[in-house]
Amino acid sequence: MTNTSKAPVNMLKAERVEYILNELERLYPETPVPLDHKDPYTLLVAVLLSAQCTDERVNQITPALWQLADNPFDMAKQSVEDIKAIIRPCGLSPQKSKAIQGLSQILVDKYNGEVPQDMALLEELPGVGHKTASVVVAQSFGIPAFPVDTHIHRLAQRWGLTSGKNVTQTEKDLKRLFPKEKWNKLHLQIIFYGREYCTARGCQGTTCPICTTCYPARKHPKKIAKA
Repeated sequence: MTNTSKAPVNMLKAERVEYILNELERLYPETPVPLDHKDPYTLLVAVLLSAQCTDERVNQITPALWQLADNPFDMAKQSVEDIKAIIRPCGLSPQKSKAIQGLSQILVDKYNGEVPQDMALLEELPGVGHKTASVVVAQSFGIPAFPVDTHIHRLAQRWGLTSGKNVTQTEKDLKRLFPKEKWNKLHLQIIFYGREYCTARGCQGTTCPICTTCYPARKHPKKIAKA
């Protein structure tokens, strides 16, 4: 008897984009910001602290930090050592404490204590890179941005949305593929999905529902270009 069953066929890119959008919206219709904060300033500091640290750890540390100072006027008056003593569990505390004290002073001196909404101005602040600035403008001010970290970079490669060798190229590719009005929500949806289904070692492009639906013919782990 002849076997007439067809081999699985991988989705085309346009099909993957539509499927991913619909699936993530189904799974995560609401996208609360994972970092606890009350305004643009506390979000800025929390995102800065999250570098090479989990959101859970940051959320454990920030209540004590906000008790010390929860606005740039009060934070600028604190010593770097006092800030460092509180944030030490987040890692990189020498650099982060200097950055927090320094950016707070700049916000007081140049912006009357307000966090600027301009990406370029944010990136001039100590310790604030492109990804941190993108998160702040997206989540505090509703300005379309697509913050890409190593986790989003990994999933975008597994899903065939980019072949970029760094987060900068991946961000450009994702912005081209997805509607601008979806960016702010989508970057959080991808993070949530990665934590729940498509973990660094738990999927490798061959296990989770999105990977197996987009690439049913994939037989080997997807090699990821390092960000």
